[in-house]
Amino acid sequence: MELEAIPGVGAKTARALQELDDPESALSSGDVAALARAPGVTEGRAAQIARGAIRQRHDDEGGVLATDRAHEVYRDAVGLLKERTVTDYAEKRLETFYPSASHERIREAQAFAERAAEREPDPDVLDALAGVEPLAEPGTVRVRERCLATADAERYAEAEERVPELSAEIVEDTRDIAELARSYSTVIVVDEEFAGLDVEGDVRVRPDALETPSETVPERLLAFFAENRDRLLAAAEVHEVADEEPPVDVERLRDALSRVDEDGTVVGDDEFDRLAVAVDDLDAAVGTAESVANDHLRDAIREKDVTIEGQDFLSLVEQGARVDSLLSRELADEYDEALAKAREHVADSLFLEDDEAELASRIFGGEPTFPVEHEEEAVARLRTELTAARDRRAAKLKADLAADLGDLRDPVEELVRDALELDVELAISQFARDFDCVMPEFVDGEPGETGTGFRIEGGRSPLLDVDFEAVEPVDYAVEGATLLSGVNSGGKTSTLDLVALVTILAQMGLPVPAERVELEQFGEIHYYAKSQGTLDAGAFEATLRDFGDLVDGADGRLVLVDELESITEPGASAKIIAGILEALDDQQATAVFVSHLAREIREAADFDVAVDGIEATGLVDGELRVNRSPQKNHLARSTPELIVEKLADDRGGEFYDALLEKF
Repeated sequence: MELEAIPGVGAKTARALQELDDPESALSSGDVAALARAPGVTEGRAAQIARGAIRQRHDDEGGVLATDRAHEVYRDAVGLLKERTVTDYAEKRLETFYPSASHERIREAQAFAERAAEREPDPDVLDALAGVEPLAEPGTVRVRERCLATADAERYAEAEERVPELSAEIVEDTRDIAELARSYSTVIVVDEEFAGLDVEGDVRVRPDALETPSETVPERLLAFFAENRDRLLAAAEVHEVADEEPPVDVERLRDALSRVDEDGTVVGDDEFDRLAVAVDDLDAAVGTAESVANDHLRDAIREKDVTIEGQDFLSLVEQGARVDSLLSRELADEYDEALAKAREHVADSLFLEDDEAELASRIFGGEPTFPVEHEEEAVARLRTELTAARDRRAAKLKADLAADLGDLRDPVEELVRDALELDVELAISQFARDFDCVMPEFVDGEPGETGTGFRIEGGRSPLLDVDFEAVEPVDYAVEGATLLSGVNSGGKTSTLDLVALVTILAQMGLPVPAERVELEQFGEIHYYAKSQGTLDAGAFEATLRDFGDLVDGADGRLVLVDELESITEPGASAKIIAGILEALDDQQATAVFVSHLAREIREAADFDVAVDGIEATGLVDGELRVNRSPQKNHLARSTPELIVEKLADDRGGEFYDALLEKF
């Protein structure tokens, strides 16, 4: 896939995407979370990139939303869906649904939405989703007890790039490798020419080390699982609560996660714990052993019957008066026993194995002295051996656990992605249930096959500022260019909003709030909101230019206009609107123009303009009673006409009758 060919992806973004393990898969599946792991790519930007990739895949040039008001309705629709999500991921993922002019894309989205609508939004599942987040990439882990060695400069550069967790070292010969083995617990030589070398220490010749980083540095894989422990456990719980078949053995995953702590250290191994404690407690154990030995000698000296009284002898000894000869002559057995107690304390307190205890025995020895002092060189040697053993044990445990987790790496990606996608599906399902939605039916396969328009039965707009249950259903169907008349506050604008919402959702491939909907597939949706007052000359000219561009090739377009007459004087407005309708009619566009000048526009037009009306049934206690569904081929009465009619009925008289006759 040519990344820079995706709409909105430049060279910099393409380079960032190439750093992902599998950018093509992420793009093809619309995986916003995976795309957001690219350097410098936010989730919002990832959604834009995913949407661009979808458009590229379907050869979809976009541009269905042709006006600001159309974009506003789209944002409102997406907002209603987002309100029903649990995760941030689902919010961003929903932005990959957009009104498309591609039949294939609409069908693809419809297939997703149809599956989603079958799901039952279970509160327990929604609660479980609260803990799910996209997987995170941990920072680079520095491993200091292990290094890579090579005699080749190119392999050295490759090692630094591929395995940044380990230090890379340049060597010339076996002597250099042996020197490294004295500084590192493990040396991994990546040059085949060193195969068969024999040096002291843990030195491994692995020519494939750079090609198998999961084996060379298992800490990388363990850091991933440690970083994402809570996310993985939450995703597993979602699958269990939702009774969905997970792509991974959940019990095996939980067992593996229980063996690694938050910083990627393997836990639960008694031998590693023993060695780690021995390294940490070595100095304290040696110090305590000295005290044990010295206490034993003090007691022995106090009780010793020699030529000098015991207490005086002790004072002399503590002043350093020929300690070695005095101890050798008078307290040889007690001194040996004191050292034995010290050695025993070190071995027992640190739980040393036999070979380790042998090294520990060298800590106390040499010429008799008082107080007894340890041999620092022997302590250092034991510390080195214990540390190396600990690190080797840790490396083995990490390698073993990484081997267990290795084949789970891709499945857990799917585990989390499926849980996050479930949130998207449940949001669509909840939307469809909350607003009594159905899947619309497209009667034409491609935009440009005009003349069908739209038919909405039992449509109710969730955009109204009232409880949805209180919204009155609307039936409305339009083919060609049509005027919509009606009383003030009768629902003309809300009818346009409903038409816009239904068509936009339909071309997003999503369910629509109606009992039944048929429509053609529109290449563009133009929705012009009501102008705020009469425009000045410049703004009026600009508006006319917009409509001039609109009618230039308007095939396959839906045009919704709310009271265009407010831009200028009523007489001129009627003529302008009539001219626009004529052009749209010639091109068989679907258009609905809300206007209070329907009679004047119809008279000014050179074709038989269809006029629909939202009719008020009367005034009750000063409030209109309205039939919200437009009546076909009906010029609705205005609010003033209704008021005059009511006065004529209530009060009678020639004045009101005469006024009524003028309507």
